[in-house]
Amino acid sequence: MTCLPRPPESREIMSNNEGRVVVVGAGIIGTTIAYELRRRGKDVVLIERDPDGKGASYGNMASIAVTEFMPASRPSVWAQIPKWLLDPEGPVRIRPSYMPRLTPWFLRFLEASRPSRVRELEAAGAVLCGRVYEDLTPLLQATGLSDMLTEEGCLSLYADEAEFRADREHIEVLERFGFRHEVLGGNAIRDLEPALTSKIAKAVLFPDNRSIRDPYQLLLKLREKFMSLGGRIEQGEVAGFDQRDRVQAVRLKDGRSIAASEIVLAAGAYTGKLSRLLGEPMPLETERGYHTQIMAPGISMRHSIIWPARAFMVTPTAGGIRVGGTVEMAGLDAAPDYRRAKVLVKRAQEALPELRVEKATEWMGHRPALPDTVPVIGASAKHRGVFYATGHGHLGLTYAATTGRLIADLVTGAQPPIDLKPYRIDRF
Repeated sequence: MTCLPRPPESREIMSNNEGRVVVVGAGIIGTTIAYELRRRGKDVVLIERDPDGKGASYGNMASIAVTEFMPASRPSVWAQIPKWLLDPEGPVRIRPSYMPRLTPWFLRFLEASRPSRVRELEAAGAVLCGRVYEDLTPLLQATGLSDMLTEEGCLSLYADEAEFRADREHIEVLERFGFRHEVLGGNAIRDLEPALTSKIAKAVLFPDNRSIRDPYQLLLKLREKFMSLGGRIEQGEVAGFDQRDRVQAVRLKDGRSIAASEIVLAAGAYTGKLSRLLGEPMPLETERGYHTQIMAPGISMRHSIIWPARAFMVTPTAGGIRVGGTVEMAGLDAAPDYRRAKVLVKRAQEALPELRVEKATEWMGHRPALPDTVPVIGASAKHRGVFYATGHGHLGLTYAATTGRLIADLVTGAQPPIDLKPYRIDRF
C-alpha cells in the first residue's frame, strides 16, 4: 500500500454513529491509536488529509529516543538563543516575517523555563519515556513487526571535554530518572562506529535509543494491520464538526459528514486548527524539520549518532543513511528552505569524513510543538467524547505506542496506567 483510498466522487453521509470512533490524522500517532481501538473492538474510521502520508511520520529520524525528554525551554537554552538566531546556519531559525505570530508562543516558552516548572516537565516526559518499550514491544509483536526495531542504540558525540561539560545537564537528568547510558573514550567509540572521525574525544552510548529500520514502512504496515481488522481509512480534510450536546460528526471539505460517538484529534501540527474549530485553542506551533536521505553514502553505520554541539543527527534507516535535525519556525504554509538540509549534511561530514552524498533526496516536515515540550494526551476540557493526542514534538515515533494505549484506555473507559493530569489540554 502506497497511498490512502480516494474519497468517493459523490457526497456521502456516514450515519449511525453508535460506538464509532473517528480518528483525525493518519500519521504514526493517529494510526497507532486507530489500530489499538480497533483491536479492542471499536468501529474506527481514520481520516488522512494527505493521500501519500508523507508528513512527519515519513521523514522523522527513525529514533526511539527515550533519553530525549528534557523540555526545550530552560535557562541554559535561553542563554544560547540570541547567538543561534544571529547565526544563519544555527540550530534554530525564525523567519522574520513569522515572528509577530510566534510571539505569544514564545512567551509561553519562556514561562515554561522556570526552574520549578522545568522539574515538573522533566518528570512528565520521563514517565512517558520510561514505559515506551512496555507499550512498543507488545505492539510490534502483535502486528508481526518486531524486526522493524534495531538492537543498536545511539551515540552522543563530543569533540572535547568542554562540549561534554556543556551537555552535562542532560546526563544529570538521565541519572536522576535512571535511564541507561555509558561514557566512552576515543578508541571505544571507533570500535563501535569505525566511520567516525578521530576528532571525537568522548561519546555517550544510549543503548535504549534504538532505531526503526524504516519509519514510513512501519506506518504503512500498521495501516494495513488496522484495515485487516476491519478499520476504514478515508482521505479528506476536516472542515468542521456537528455538535449538539456533544460532537456528533466530522464534516469534510468535500461535503461528506462522518458520524461518530467519539472523536480523536491526532493531526500533528494541524491539530491546533481543529481545536480552534471546537472553541478549545491550544498553543501548538510547527517546528519545521529537514532531512537528507542518502542512498549511496559510501559508508556503513550500525548506531545512530547525534552531536549536540553541532545540532544534527544521523541514522541508518530506510535503506540508506538519513541526516536530519534543526528547528525552523516559519508556520505551516511557507516554502521549504533546503539550505537548512545542506547545512546538516556539511556538519555530518565533520563527524563522518568519508560520507558521500550520492542518490540523495531532501525533505521538510512539520513537528507539532507545544511551548512546554510535553504532549497533549487526554480528553477535551469542553466537549464530551472528544480526545486529543498531539504536540509530541521530536518524539512522535517514540511516544506512538504509549499514546495509542493511553487514548484507547480513555475512549473505552479503561483505567490508564499513569496519571494523565500533566498532559491535559487545559494546563496552559
